[in-house]
Amino acid sequence: MRPQETLRAYLRLAMTPGLGPVLIERSVAVFGSPEDVLCASPADLAQIRGVGENKARSIAAGFAQSAALADRELVAAERGGAAIHVKGQPGYPLLLSGIPSAPTILYVKGRLDAERDRFSVAIVGSRLCTAYGLEQAERFSAQLGQAGLTIVSGGARGIDTAAHRAAVRAKARTIVVAGCGLNHAYPPENAELFERIVAEDLGAVVSELPMDASPSPENFPARNRIISGLALGVLVIEAGRGSGALITARLAAEEHSREVMALPGRVDSPSSEGALELLKAGGAALVTNPADVLDLLESPARFLHAGLHEARFAPAPPTTDSAEGKLVKQRTAALASVALPGPGAVDLTETQRRIVEALAEPKSIDELARTTGLEAGRLLADTTMLEIRRVIVRNGALLVRRTPR
Repeated sequence: MRPQETLRAYLRLAMTPGLGPVLIERSVAVFGSPEDVLCASPADLAQIRGVGENKARSIAAGFAQSAALADRELVAAERGGAAIHVKGQPGYPLLLSGIPSAPTILYVKGRLDAERDRFSVAIVGSRLCTAYGLEQAERFSAQLGQAGLTIVSGGARGIDTAAHRAAVRAKARTIVVAGCGLNHAYPPENAELFERIVAEDLGAVVSELPMDASPSPENFPARNRIISGLALGVLVIEAGRGSGALITARLAAEEHSREVMALPGRVDSPSSEGALELLKAGGAALVTNPADVLDLLESPARFLHAGLHEARFAPAPPTTDSAEGKLVKQRTAALASVALPGPGAVDLTETQRRIVEALAEPKSIDELARTTGLEAGRLLADTTMLEIRRVIVRNGALLVRRTPR
């Protein structure tokens, strides 16, 4: 099946009432393709776990209406400047694809970066926040963004907006997870911010909802799982007892195996009650500065990146006598000359030090594996953390060690 036909078939499934991400995945696994699911009889659909006879008849009836809906959606996305990604297909975020109930369809305005966005942290908190909360959201977002992390949040008023704005000011990447279709900007006062993220190629605005879906309270709890799913960890800046940020934190810890972190706030402030309860109950690690976040993300980075296989698809480094090779050589020298604090200022594990020592000369990931003798999962996890800490940088297919002071 051609990619556009596959996309249309998945859109039809996603637009069918009664079919959520889990049932869509089960159905495709049983029948072999989304097109085959659409051709299945009610009796066959009833055999899928979680469907049954009554629901199968309803789903089959929905298929009859889904073609027009999917075609309308394709037109709306094209007019709205949005790409549509399908789980399991190229372009879909790798971190998100690993969570339970990952959305089948993800609409994207702007650009996702598979390489850079795998280093990400969600910064969340209350809409009704204090000046302290806003200040800390900006501080953590700007510094973590400058360190190379993509900042993920929900685009809402308060902490979310502060995190996105600080990332934009720092020229860091940021991803807005909307609780409405991408033909709407919510809250409306953030329309200019969202447009700037897209126009300046600083990230993306994403949603699982159809392009014209209006912002509605029931959309936001489901939206929170995407925020968590797109990140290595979730940082709660400030949250009252009823804050949606606590939903994101719970999903991150209980369902997504993500690191959950929280800032301590004033003990007499209602805006801090939820975050303080998280800390008291041991549901979050206490952080007081961005370096704490980088330290805490090291373990989940190892876990999440152990199964990645980017290295085997890395292009061969260009020969040094080619025009491209000369450009790579020049850029490598420039990157390596960027000063790094002395060795004592960066606390590295034994394997990370082995990697840094092996990069006395720039190497591809395959060359580095041969030199260090590290297995692929461990090597990818440690190079990830070294990139986050800005000890090494990528230059095309090469890894480059920065020069210590």
